[in-house]
Amino acid sequence: MDIAVASVLLVLIAFVIIVLVRAVRIVPQARAGVVERLGKYQRTLNPGLTILIPFVDRLLPLLDLREQVVSFPPQPVITEDNLVVSIDTVVYFQVTDARAATYEIANYIQAVEQLTTTTLRNVVGGLNLEEALTSRDQINGQLRGVLDEATGRWGIRVSRVELKAIDPPHSIQDSMEKQMRAERDRRAAILTAEGTKQSAILTAEGQRQSSILKAEGDAKAAILRADGEAQAIQKVFDAIHKGNPDQKLLAYQYLQTLPKIAEGSANKLWIIPSEVGEALKGIGNALGTGVADDSLFSDIDGPDKGSAPFPAASQEP
Repeated sequence: MDIAVASVLLVLIAFVIIVLVRAVRIVPQARAGVVERLGKYQRTLNPGLTILIPFVDRLLPLLDLREQVVSFPPQPVITEDNLVVSIDTVVYFQVTDARAATYEIANYIQAVEQLTTTTLRNVVGGLNLEEALTSRDQINGQLRGVLDEATGRWGIRVSRVELKAIDPPHSIQDSMEKQMRAERDRRAAILTAEGTKQSAILTAEGQRQSSILKAEGDAKAAILRADGEAQAIQKVFDAIHKGNPDQKLLAYQYLQTLPKIAEGSANKLWIIPSEVGEALKGIGNALGTGVADDSLFSDIDGPDKGSAPFPAASQEP
């Protein structure tokens, strides 16, 4: 009898424990649970402590309400110019309605993947390879709009879609590399030619400016020299006129100038000007030697053959 009572008590204790375990549930933060009562949706559990009716209510697996990141494998896509490219996509989405994500779609991750692949083929199929490589933002925006609209009724919000990689065929990659290399070579040649042209222009401009400045300097120097010579001549002329020179001084200066005519080793012939007679007359008169008669200077100007250039001097007793 005691054994039977003890067995019943053990069964009751186990039953109570099972009831408590099935009745008391704790939902963590950023999670949501769907409760079914007798197989029908009853309510959605929010984070915290909740009480269920054992054997009547059933709590489905909790759903993660945080933003999730799913990277899908590369998908082959045909572009408008009939080239097959491999595109990797990354989708950022978040469950906003646990009830819709549970009852409206069986597997929302697989559904998002298939929808992304289909939409990607439709969008990229209308672009050529160059547009597909350079229009990632446009493709991302179109994908996000289509996915967000389609997944809204599933209780999912697509926040962002990114194209992780667009890989064209290897032959196309080689052609693109050759094209880019040729384009870089062309730009380098153009820049080199422009640099040579600018260098030649600057060199010619510098030479022209140098020639102009040199010519201007020579002209100014010639003007200054001419002005200096003119001023010197004017000063000499003024000094001569202020000094009121006589015939004797002029004759003496004239004779002092004559040796300068014969300066230089290349002079083989010394030409005596006809005015030398007048100069000698002035000197003779100044010295008072008595040899200032015209016969002396007529012999210098044009002496006869056999005649003496100077008369004999008289001797006094």
